[in-house]
Amino acid sequence: MATIDKDLLAIQEMRDAVSQANAAQAAYMQYSQQQVDSIVKAVADAAFKEAERLGKMAVEETGMGIQNHKKMKNEVASRDVYEDIKDLKTVGVIGTDRLKKVTEIASPFGVIAGIVPTTNPTSTAIFKTLISLKTRNGLVLSPHPYAVKCTKEALDICRVAAENAGAPEGLLQCLTMSSMEATQQLMKHPQIHLILATGGGALVKAAYSSGKPAYGVGPGNVPAYIEKSANIQKAARQLVQSKSFDNGTICATEQAIIVDKAIAEQVLAELKKQHAYILNAEEKLKMEKLISPVPGKVNPQIVGKSAVSLAHSIGIMVPEETKVLVGLETMIGKNIPFSLEKLSPIFAFYTVEDSTEAKQVMVDLLNIGGRGHSCSIHTENAALAEQFSLDLPVSRIVVNTLSSIGAVGGTTGLAPSFTLGCGTFGGNITSDNITARHLLNIKRMAYGIKDVEVPAPEFDLHPVVENIKAQAPSLDTEVVQQIVDQVLKQITLQTK
Repeated sequence: MATIDKDLLAIQEMRDAVSQANAAQAAYMQYSQQQVDSIVKAVADAAFKEAERLGKMAVEETGMGIQNHKKMKNEVASRDVYEDIKDLKTVGVIGTDRLKKVTEIASPFGVIAGIVPTTNPTSTAIFKTLISLKTRNGLVLSPHPYAVKCTKEALDICRVAAENAGAPEGLLQCLTMSSMEATQQLMKHPQIHLILATGGGALVKAAYSSGKPAYGVGPGNVPAYIEKSANIQKAARQLVQSKSFDNGTICATEQAIIVDKAIAEQVLAELKKQHAYILNAEEKLKMEKLISPVPGKVNPQIVGKSAVSLAHSIGIMVPEETKVLVGLETMIGKNIPFSLEKLSPIFAFYTVEDSTEAKQVMVDLLNIGGRGHSCSIHTENAALAEQFSLDLPVSRIVVNTLSSIGAVGGTTGLAPSFTLGCGTFGGNITSDNITARHLLNIKRMAYGIKDVEVPAPEFDLHPVVENIKAQAPSLDTEVVQQIVDQVLKQITLQTK
């Protein structure tokens, strides 16, 4: 019996999905704002109800993260995103400037290719579905190979709710065969109109290289500075909570703590109270080999694992209540494991003389990975926070809160989002938290409001006259006729 080529099947599945999504989106374009809004609400409600089950599925399938933390992410992706976009006008005339006589009209992009990461496989699927539906776009999701089942289940919950609320069948699609070739071809498909890529650097680069408009987001390597004026107890508590949230799988999670020398001992003591384990020199060496067996590359096996399991895996006995592991570090570089983005509950800890040195350490950490993403500052000095915000090459500066949840809009006033732009600092087109506002073409109808008199052309016959004068003594009738023809030709040209 002949074997079936899985890549060919995956490519056919992708082509069918894109075709169906386009047909459905053409119908969806005719829906009113009221129809769109009722569909979006139905989907948000359905996803919110299934937040816990989807969180459980994600942990079971990927082996990453913490079930009740995944539930929280699913709740943010459904309820919080819905609350942020529910009143947004996305159909027809969405704005009028009566003074300037300009009318703004919303138009969808078409069909969006949504790339979904293994770290947030269900919450990202819900988020991308809601913002696509709100803007009358179709969606084809490409899940991570290690998270196909839970991503498809999240999409199916949204799809059924959308169709029951009146959405056209086929508008929401999810690929199931986890083929890199199919994903690459999806991003280049002529009927895909935008790529919304959340994932690793190589995948985001592929999105930008596809020839399609793309929102790709870069990696995070978030530095957190505890300045000497900070509330140390609160800062330590928030850092441990943030780093241990879903075992560090959010790209906006802090990766390194930078502390003023004057308060370093106090900070370490508070971290211990919050169940951080400070590695000794020998333990740190073991952990470095686990973090990065190959210089410059983080071991994917550590992503989303608990602090206790990571420690035990290399023979380090830590208390069962340990939430994060901390390694004291002085160096920064691609070959320095603790200074990389670890996507797990492992912190680097740097001691600095003052805020000037702290800023340089933060820049150095961002430069090895994470430029444009986010940074965290704990301080009671508002002027210092503002100065750091002016100087650092990041798109989000979260102050006195958890970066992991704050940067995605959970504890701050930022737009709730699971796709965080890094601006040109990180090679991205936007520095925004991507949301429904980014999935619309805005057409503008503009009336004339100023009368302009277009002046008649001025004829410069000076060169011709000078030519006649120069030739006057020797002119014969034929030459005169040629000059007259030349003058008439110039006048004709200038009046066209």
